[in-house]
Amino acid sequence: MTEQHTEDLTVADHFPRRVFDADAPAPRISVLGTGYLGATHAVSMAALGMEVVGYDVDPAKVAALQAGKVPFYEPGLPELLEEQLATGRLRFTSDVAEAVAFADVHFVCVGTPQTKTSHAANLSFVEAATTAIAENLTHDALIVGKSTVPVGTGARLRQLVAQKARTDVRVELVWNPEFLREGKAVQDTLHPDRIVMGGTTADSEALLRRVYETPIAEGTPVVVCDLPTAELVKVSANAFLATKISFINAIASVCEAADADVTVLADALGHDVRIGRQFLDAGLGFGGGCLPKDIRALMHRANELGAHQASALLQQVDEINMGQRGRVIDLALEACGGSVLNRRVGVLGAAFKPHTDDVRDSPALNVAAALHLRGAQVTVYDPEAGDTARASFPTLGYATSAEEAVEGADVVLVLTEWDEFVGAEPAKLAALTQNANVIDARGKLDPQRWRQAGWSFRGLGRTAA
Repeated sequence: MTEQHTEDLTVADHFPRRVFDADAPAPRISVLGTGYLGATHAVSMAALGMEVVGYDVDPAKVAALQAGKVPFYEPGLPELLEEQLATGRLRFTSDVAEAVAFADVHFVCVGTPQTKTSHAANLSFVEAATTAIAENLTHDALIVGKSTVPVGTGARLRQLVAQKARTDVRVELVWNPEFLREGKAVQDTLHPDRIVMGGTTADSEALLRRVYETPIAEGTPVVVCDLPTAELVKVSANAFLATKISFINAIASVCEAADADVTVLADALGHDVRIGRQFLDAGLGFGGGCLPKDIRALMHRANELGAHQASALLQQVDEINMGQRGRVIDLALEACGGSVLNRRVGVLGAAFKPHTDDVRDSPALNVAAALHLRGAQVTVYDPEAGDTARASFPTLGYATSAEEAVEGADVVLVLTEWDEFVGAEPAKLAALTQNANVIDARGKLDPQRWRQAGWSFRGLGRTAA
């Protein structure tokens, strides 16, 4: 701690900060958990002008962030981190007592991964972070959950806080779900499309409005609701997006059977303002650390609550999505005459989406690994996710360029829609292959352009000729 912070805490022991008073000093922020969500939130809160301390149990992660190094790829975040560290408003620590004593508003930004034995969310990290805050409170405080949790979690955490916190401090727990898109996380935090505040009193709502006063002043809508509704917003949003993706992929199978083009169909659907064009790209389907985990957790929780129709719907969404991976594998087998044994397969893309190095539940790597297990010699290239992919799938081959990945290939699979691949020169790549077969699993390539360059082109839900 700096000398000033130490003085502030000493004073606070005798004169507790009036956190919930309208005329209280600007709230100081702690962020527990400095993974993708937490690191982005901590840096962005500092950029909004607040004093922020980020806490994590991993000293190496803390040291990296304090040194200005982001341990994952997110456009714009490294520059903003360095900028905010230089202002002195932002720092990181592995001492939870220090972080809690310093701050007035505590954001819980830890992970909620799927449990190993079911689709349920693992809430141990959320519970541990909330307990740590409650046990170390020195003055009035607001605990704000941002992690994605099953409905009903906040009510249980409130009971936990009541048991663990000092009786002479006032503490509230509310929920403020995150809506970050990987690759656009900084923009989404600084300029969100909505702010949801769940379970607030008049005082805690006013305090959160002070925290978010800059985006609110820009016109960001604020939705104030009860705790269960706030907990359901994020998972419901992800479930809807996942359903939209699986819908267009189901229609893609009809298009293939009817010799129609799903890309043109999606364009036509997208002109309807009630539908919109986003998330209507037929292809390999969704992956990453949010959509698969969140729809399965919602499916599990819906079953617990007896909402079986919702669970059945999400089961179909999940099954359609996973089936797309098998469809791409089948196309690769067809392109190689029925077997990929000892055939060279060039894979363009490893991340679950462009503009990230995240390979969690990546459909691209799932397909690459499945072909490898069938005896193919698979070489993968991704502009940003090569290292993370290699750590997860070390038995695959990796290239440092698209040209290297396709060299000598019998079939090339475009599995992540990076601009580098969409804008590639097909004739140049065709000259490097053994057999110029390409499978566009993301629906982003121009079939005519690639066919004119000598490629045999296949896409999901697109005409074969």
